[in-house]
Amino acid sequence: MIKARDALTKIKPYVPGKPIEEVKRELGLDDVIKLASNENPYGPSKKALEIIDSYLTNLNLYPDGRAFELKTALSNYYQVQEEEIIVGNGSDEVIKLLSEAYLNPGDNIVQADVTFSEYEFGALLMGAKVKKVPLKDFTHDLEAFYNYIDDNTKLIYICNPNNPTGTMVTEVELIEFLEKIPKGVLVVLDEAYAEYVADTSYPNSLGLINKYPLVVLRTFSKIYGLAGLRVGFGIAQKEIIANLEKAREPFNVNLLGQVAAVRALDDKEHLEYSFRENAKARESFYQECQKRDIKYVKSHTNFVLMQVEDADTIFNKMLKKGVIVRSGSVFGLNRFIRVTLGSIEQMQRFWQVFDEIGG
Repeated sequence: MIKARDALTKIKPYVPGKPIEEVKRELGLDDVIKLASNENPYGPSKKALEIIDSYLTNLNLYPDGRAFELKTALSNYYQVQEEEIIVGNGSDEVIKLLSEAYLNPGDNIVQADVTFSEYEFGALLMGAKVKKVPLKDFTHDLEAFYNYIDDNTKLIYICNPNNPTGTMVTEVELIEFLEKIPKGVLVVLDEAYAEYVADTSYPNSLGLINKYPLVVLRTFSKIYGLAGLRVGFGIAQKEIIANLEKAREPFNVNLLGQVAAVRALDDKEHLEYSFRENAKARESFYQECQKRDIKYVKSHTNFVLMQVEDADTIFNKMLKKGVIVRSGSVFGLNRFIRVTLGSIEQMQRFWQVFDEIGG
């Protein structure tokens, strides 16, 4: 038996939310809804769908390895230079590139103890260590982060808003934190859910990338509704992006993903509609929780973390009735489930099933 790298022994494969078709096969169900992976229930932009259709006959060709059109569109939209952008196969890939570009065995990253798992995956893959800072009121405790930083710290991850809690840190808090970061440490601000935030104290992170060693991550998988095409990107100083480009594989973002992302970025109407409908669904969810005297964490995203007696029990009972949610046990939150905010019909189904099982 050929021995694998020692670093792999510490890695647990990522377990995504169960796909609808898998649940149908396993449980013999015909009608299943998924409220587990924070996808946009209103689908992708019609403009994106139209351009995808027109490019289907080009699938025999490789995509643009430099993603020129997409980078140009992102550059214009965010008012940054193209050299300050890297495009990835989802923002997950950019996280992996950061690990490959900056981490050596013996280095460490600092992150929250309850947050997106891919930060830890990338670090462990490179033989680095992971230092986890407990959340404070379900939110990143940036003051406590300082106590975890040492001479071997290379990357600090801040998921803002945080997955799975939906909480956020403000611009004032972020800048105060960045001002105190030691030299040689890169801060990664994962803003996968930024487009859902209405709070005016949310950081203008792109205005900070040339003042601090900061990488901002965004994705087309959430509000833009293109999760199936896997397109994400990072914005940072040119020198940082140049390092990431050295670790990037050629043709990493597929053809349909590139053209769809360009059109989705241009569809302001779809973006605003998704934002409005999500905000209404979130407020309605809070009201339903309050009716049942259920505790929840106030969210700035398209999901809500709600308290239950036993997360895995609720997850399995709901699954058998065709409603897929996310058990908090995967995050170490055994008394919480994370519920993606769906359409009106989906949320009615959720509460009907939740009440039926005695949640």
